[in-house]
Amino acid sequence: MAGHSKWANIRVRKGAQDKKRGKIFQKLVHAIYKAAKAGGPDPDMNPPLRLAIEKARGENMPNDNIERAIKRATDPAESANFHEVIYEGYGPDGVAIYVEALTDNVNRTATNVRTAIHKNGGSLGEKGSVAYMFDRKGYIAILRDGLDVDEDTMLMSVLDAGGEDLHTSEEAFEIYTETSDFAAVRDALDQEYKLEEADLVMIPKTKVQVEESTKEKLLNMFDALEDDDDVTEVYHNAILDEEDE
Repeated sequence: MAGHSKWANIRVRKGAQDKKRGKIFQKLVHAIYKAAKAGGPDPDMNPPLRLAIEKARGENMPNDNIERAIKRATDPAESANFHEVIYEGYGPDGVAIYVEALTDNVNRTATNVRTAIHKNGGSLGEKGSVAYMFDRKGYIAILRDGLDVDEDTMLMSVLDAGGEDLHTSEEAFEIYTETSDFAAVRDALDQEYKLEEADLVMIPKTKVQVEESTKEKLLNMFDALEDDDDVTEVYHNAILDEEDE
């Protein structure tokens, strides 16, 4: 899985958006909601929720915001108003686009996603039109800054935990797992290291080389999608730089 660096993608593609304070909070609220929805409201029994809360507090998010996000996910009266939705489509040069969103207004979100894709030379597809081009994998990122661990040592930890693959960059160790093994690997590594990211992600099976003129349209499309408050993740199979090859 060498070259599939989600961390590089996070750093490069989301850096500008995440400088916006409101956008940071919105993404963190989504992460808390998703974790609480999947594993319950108790962070002591729900490692992903604990991680999401720690990141939120690290950004000085008020406790009221955190508690509302948890209640929204676990209170039936609250969660009935929110929907997790998927949008699939194509960008220019046949690039596959897979968008995950959390919304209280599906019509609004669908319109915004469609506009962002169509305006930049793409088209929205039917359900399943591009999902088969991706593999669902567990993903864990551990930052290397201040961590006195070399790649061989981390690889042994990953294999002992049941992980599938390790990608190493100057900034982070990135671990990939089968979805069925994700929780066990995450919990095992959480005992040894501080996890920066831990989630299920979509990894493209193959990559598409794009023309330089196409790249600008794609970047504009991704910016528009990621800047939408309802969008939680944007996946694609385009080669945008050397990190993607």
